[in-house]
Amino acid sequence: MDPLQTAPRPAGLPDTVAFDLRPQGAAEPWRVFVYVPPGTPPASGWPLLAITDGNAMIATAVDAVRVQGAYPDATNVEPGVVAAIGYPTEAAYDSLRRSFDLSPPPGRTYPPFTEGGPTVRTGGADGFRRFVETDVLDAVARLAPIDPARRTLFGHSFGGLFALHALFSGTGAFSRFVAASPTIYWEDGVLLDAEERFRTRSAREGTVVHLSAGEYEGDALAPFQYGREDTEKRRAAARSVRTLDLTRAMAARLAKLPGLRVECETYPGETHMTMLPVSVSRAVRVAFEARRP
Repeated sequence: MDPLQTAPRPAGLPDTVAFDLRPQGAAEPWRVFVYVPPGTPPASGWPLLAITDGNAMIATAVDAVRVQGAYPDATNVEPGVVAAIGYPTEAAYDSLRRSFDLSPPPGRTYPPFTEGGPTVRTGGADGFRRFVETDVLDAVARLAPIDPARRTLFGHSFGGLFALHALFSGTGAFSRFVAASPTIYWEDGVLLDAEERFRTRSAREGTVVHLSAGEYEGDALAPFQYGREDTEKRRAAARSVRTLDLTRAMAARLAKLPGLRVECETYPGETHMTMLPVSVSRAVRVAFEARRP
């Protein structure tokens, strides 16, 4: 049965609409933001950038596409469609739902985020991936023609974890994957088991994998984070999470696989949260690359 969908409505951004989409059997809908560039689409359809944490990402992504896509000779970026999947909220994140949607199975349960709140559950990434690959892509295709060979999946933090999980699942829905500050350590590194299985299979030729992390996602904190009451707590957390080291190590392993084009960047001066605008801009460049060097 078709998913339940509200009519697309203006999202308060240029050339961007939003609608709520709820698959049959789902208790709650997701909110999908879609930017379609003006003008005539290419004969093969527009390239597509699909983004998790859509509420937090869509405005930055739309601005990046509009500005960079207007000057391809200077940016190597051409126009494309952006589909950002979020939640029916005015907040940047729905922490409870994203914890479940973006984390690989089998998942665990955790105490509520707030006193008296619901238990936090993880492990729903397979179901969310199917929703994105079918319901979201179908809904976007009804708004604009999409080139099936040029679809990119991007996420930051838990979203980066999800993008890598989708890659390792063998999905055929996307040919490019951008994972910024991915939480590779999550739940004892369950993602690494999926990576090991992936490395025993042949990757689709031409698949692009772009990984990144901030300079201050390793042993060193940002300068402004020293001399505070929580400095030692933050340093201990950084040593436990090891985002920068684990991202670089994964990129090195994946670069040895045939068929993959792997890129890894460390962004100077960035922390986990300041990575957002930088990584969105890079995802736009990966997804809408006008010419491959």
